[in-house]
Amino acid sequence: MLERLFKLSENRTTVRAEVIGGATTFMAMAYIIFVNPGMLSAPTGAGMDFRAVMAATCIASALGTLLMGFLARYPIALAPGMGLNAYFSFIICGKMGVPWEIALGIVFISGVVFTILAVVRVREMILSAIPMTLKLATAGGIGLFIAFIGMHDGGIIKADPATFVTLGDLGSQPTLVALLGLVVTGGLMAARVRGALFWGILATGVVGIVAGITEFTGIVAMPDMSPTFLKMRPLAALRAEYIAPIFVLLFFDMFDTVGTLVGVGTQAGYMRDGKLPRATQALLSDSVATMAGAVAGTSTTTSFIESIAGVSSGARTGLANVVTAALFLVALFFSPLAEMFGVGIQGSGGVLLHPITAPALIIVGCLMMKSVARIDWDDLSEAIPAFLTLIVMPFTYSISHGLAIGFTSYPMLKLLSGRGREVHWLVYVLAGLFVLRYIFL
Repeated sequence: MLERLFKLSENRTTVRAEVIGGATTFMAMAYIIFVNPGMLSAPTGAGMDFRAVMAATCIASALGTLLMGFLARYPIALAPGMGLNAYFSFIICGKMGVPWEIALGIVFISGVVFTILAVVRVREMILSAIPMTLKLATAGGIGLFIAFIGMHDGGIIKADPATFVTLGDLGSQPTLVALLGLVVTGGLMAARVRGALFWGILATGVVGIVAGITEFTGIVAMPDMSPTFLKMRPLAALRAEYIAPIFVLLFFDMFDTVGTLVGVGTQAGYMRDGKLPRATQALLSDSVATMAGAVAGTSTTTSFIESIAGVSSGARTGLANVVTAALFLVALFFSPLAEMFGVGIQGSGGVLLHPITAPALIIVGCLMMKSVARIDWDDLSEAIPAFLTLIVMPFTYSISHGLAIGFTSYPMLKLLSGRGREVHWLVYVLAGLFVLRYIFL
């Protein structure tokens, strides 16, 4: 049966290799079980129920991973995406003041649009139209944004009325725990330990218990998604002011997915003449998982680049995804452990900190910055829009503002330098839409 479903012999793999690969992928991305509910439950963000989001995270991850395994037959796991969850919680809900129920509706609509684009195959035109510079700068800008959140959550930086941001109280217990966790997690990453982020969170959590900043509240409990399940309001999200966040979520999800598919596909040897077989099925798996995640109660679900860890361990087929999905379902029953590590801790000045998961955010931000090295910094018509995109995201605490300035400055500088024909017509359309958005919305 497994041979018929996954063509193990054709892919030169075995059941044992698939099991090991699937388990490795899970360990590499299991940190999302702690981090995602922590971000979505933040009082300054969406303020959702931690345990319900944790359960929704596991369900969406398991379902999306199974879809990818059976439809596309690739060992590429899915989960709520980093960056996407930050935008959902801190920008859509926090800064824009959108209730999380409507924000889930926005996520659902973006998934519907993604599904349509995947079926009619329009996404190739959109992805090819957007300059590589802006793709690379967007990834780096999100990395800076996530790292900024992590530095604040760890108490390493804090708000200051004179300088806007300054060094936090490094002598406080929560911040010391976060700094120690950053060193430990960074050391594990540098030593190429599998599942380093996951083990780093666990190690930091143990230190937090010993230091007395968090309490052991148990390990196992029955999952409960009732606070978020079917609470989304997609009809309420069908308003003009929500077009921008729908576009941003769609934009990120498309790039995340395509980038991951190409990266993992290249590593596993799936690419044929620069194209990935069964790409439409893979994209459908991603978009359907996003819609299912919104129904369950979490932000956009997308393909995880950490799947390369499983591929490097021998995974070659969708059977590895069955293993990864099964482990996410098992994790459903460990919400007290996740809550103990992910909930906020009161810091000095009444600021709510997340010292146990903060190191993981900083490390993820670091990993996302590597794309910046591929930007052509010698060509100022490329470098300036990239730089503006990079700095505006963390400085304005807004991913969408960074995208807007990138998409408007890029065609303008190309036109002024006499190279306007290098820009795809769709980029001019997007730039115009961003300008209209700031004038009328």
